[in-house]
Amino acid sequence: MKNNNFRTFVLFWATQSVSQMGSAMSSYALTIWAYSMTHAAMSVSLLTFCYYVPYIVISLFFGPVIDRHGKKQVMLLSDSTAAVCTLFAFFLWRSGGLQLRHIYIINMVIGMMNAFQAPAESVTIGLLVPDDKQAAVSGMDSFAGNLVTTVSPILAVALYEAAGLGMVFLTDFVTFLFASSVLLLYIRIPEPVCEHGQSAEVAPFAGIGEGFRFLRRHDVLLYLIATMAVMNFFSRLTYENVLPPMLLARSNGDAGALGIVSMVLGLGGIAGGLAVIFDKRARDPIKMVYWSAAVSFLCGDLPMGIGRNVFAWCAAGLAASIPIPFITAGQRVLLYRDVPAELQGRVFSVRNAVQFGTIPIGILAGGFLADHVFEPLMRSDTPAVRMLQFIVGAGDGSGMAVMFLCTGTLGSAFCILSYRRLKRSKSDGSSMT
Repeated sequence: MKNNNFRTFVLFWATQSVSQMGSAMSSYALTIWAYSMTHAAMSVSLLTFCYYVPYIVISLFFGPVIDRHGKKQVMLLSDSTAAVCTLFAFFLWRSGGLQLRHIYIINMVIGMMNAFQAPAESVTIGLLVPDDKQAAVSGMDSFAGNLVTTVSPILAVALYEAAGLGMVFLTDFVTFLFASSVLLLYIRIPEPVCEHGQSAEVAPFAGIGEGFRFLRRHDVLLYLIATMAVMNFFSRLTYENVLPPMLLARSNGDAGALGIVSMVLGLGGIAGGLAVIFDKRARDPIKMVYWSAAVSFLCGDLPMGIGRNVFAWCAAGLAASIPIPFITAGQRVLLYRDVPAELQGRVFSVRNAVQFGTIPIGILAGGFLADHVFEPLMRSDTPAVRMLQFIVGAGDGSGMAVMFLCTGTLGSAFCILSYRRLKRSKSDGSSMT
């Protein structure tokens, strides 16, 4: 039985958001610390890479653990392990022995733990929230996530400059204690009742097959996840590690311009999340995903590459970020509607591995293409380069601006074509596979 007490979910959502704020502050402070130690963009990219690779691998193999064990216990154990890593980093910093390789290892462990925590949290939301509120809950998640994105850098920098990296670590640990105490003492999570003849005991490796077999039988979901993986690749080529150096290069190193655009990106996500929460109209979730993504690529990436000032970049940032909560909401509605509760751990774990598996590839490819392909290209003198310079300008950062033109064009075209293929397949009753 579902516990449809929405107030229980709100308490869970609010306290977990506080914990996410602490984690985001640590992550941002570590980015500053790592760059100050190396002055190399790749060292920052590797922080994210070391997180995502174990996250993807563990997600793929251990979905049955989520289905077989209590969701509260899984979340408490994974969060506690991540908190121990934070304390370990604090003591290393306090003793003066903290090195970049320690952070890479810690990020790998945290990625492993989040591979358990993320699907467990997703299943918990499905158990606590009635089906007709899933879109609104997606908006709440987007609101909280973008609020964290907007506020955590400000708080992290303030603490980092006032009291050092150790204080940021301690703040992260305190937010963990708060959220975990509320989860342990006040949140009751019902366990799903098996209604489809699935065994409660499933070997981890067998879970991969079960998750994929379910998705094969529901080819719309499989198609959605596969196309979302491509969208993630396009977005990570630019926004994850190309946007900051591009803005700095094109604004003569103005960190304030980067901060303003980053804040606007977060505010756009907050606005989109609120729009999802309060939008009561019935919408086609498939159209929400693909058309929102197409608008984000077309109206966000293209103007971001063409723009030459903070105003233009902020307008592009709003156009890119406002549609994102609608993408998430559409996918959430489809997943919770079609995946039985007792299978959600396995299916969501496979989804995470496939859909997010392209993120580390995009992050590394984006840095490589910017440094070794597009920036050198825009310093050459050919007719094609002169035409591109007319569109995006010349000088440092122009190659990265061309990358935004590419992702805006290719990403929007891919989303529109994917939507048309899916709708055509549904209308004639053919299989996506």
